[in-house]
Amino acid sequence: MSKKNTASEASRPMPLTARGLKYLLIGLIVMLSGIILMIGGGSDDPNVFNYAMFDFRRLVAAPLVLLAGVAIMIIAIVKVPKDKKEDR
Repeated sequence: MSKKNTASEASRPMPLTARGLKYLLIGLIVMLSGIILMIGGGSDDPNVFNYAMFDFRRLVAAPLVLLAGVAIMIIAIVKVPKDKKEDR
């Protein structure tokens, strides 16, 4: 690589803005809340079956919350702010 290429790359603004970082943090919090929704439901006695493992919260709600967190994070990374579109 020549020095000209590295100098032009160094002068480019960072593509991830403060707003994007805020959305990444929100996505992380949403994902952590989905993981917290999945916690629990086990049985203390291995001979007793606990139906709480298969309730709506753990099988439907928690995975949907996790997917929403991943979607928020993907949008935060991929979305280009309006002021940055002119630089391209």
